[in-house]
Amino acid sequence: MHANALTPLGAEVTGIRVDTLDAPAVQWMRTVLAEHGVVILRDQQVDDDALLRFLKSFGDIQFTVGETPVSTHPDLNVVTNVGRSRPPRSTFHVDTSYVRTPPAYTALRAVTVPEEGGQTLFSNQYRAHDTLPDNIRDGLVGRVVTHVATGVTLTDGQESAAEHPVLHRHPVSGRTSLYLSALQRCASLSGMSADQSAETLSYLLAFSTRVDNVLRHHWAPGDVVMWDNRCVMHCADHSGVVGDRVLHRGMVSDAAAC
Repeated sequence: MHANALTPLGAEVTGIRVDTLDAPAVQWMRTVLAEHGVVILRDQQVDDDALLRFLKSFGDIQFTVGETPVSTHPDLNVVTNVGRSRPPRSTFHVDTSYVRTPPAYTALRAVTVPEEGGQTLFSNQYRAHDTLPDNIRDGLVGRVVTHVATGVTLTDGQESAAEHPVLHRHPVSGRTSLYLSALQRCASLSGMSADQSAETLSYLLAFSTRVDNVLRHHWAPGDVVMWDNRCVMHCADHSGVVGDRVLHRGMVSDAAAC
């Protein structure tokens, strides 16, 4: 097993097969994910059964209510541009941050790769925290962001809002990241007026997603990509896509991920 570090985050991992992952490999992967945020596994050529086994080796599966499930594997959901008259919309975000225990990990496997475009972008939230001006970082200590659900249909009794510290200490690496999501999902920052909160959150999101803090992943057939939601945000680039783009996604609960 070897991890080749990328810049400004992420690692291409070799010597691991998604469909034959054992306990030592899982533990090693957790450490790599906690340090690098994103793991790229090339030439896997696996099916959804193998992807589910891979995910379950890290913990319990977590599904976002309102997403479109894979017809044969309802624990997974489909990410696609097929059958759409307009490209999907995506902004930098963390998956399902509006629940008290958001998923620790998300993984995508390439089902159909477009001829052009369709990259997935990732931001280094450790680096976002570490490079903030001291006065701004100090002003965030003890503050929480109220995350709310958007773009999904929920039923009565399902979680639709949760508070999370904006400065998040990662349980594996011990490092602090800037924990944010899309602006429409960040309703408020505690201890600030509505205008101050909106201005600060907008600044933090822009600071986190500046070009030099983002990894752009170009999909290839056989790719499986996994990331740690506790230290990265992600976003799909739907501009200039030529051809079908189909990915299958699964998430792992944080409850047993550590």
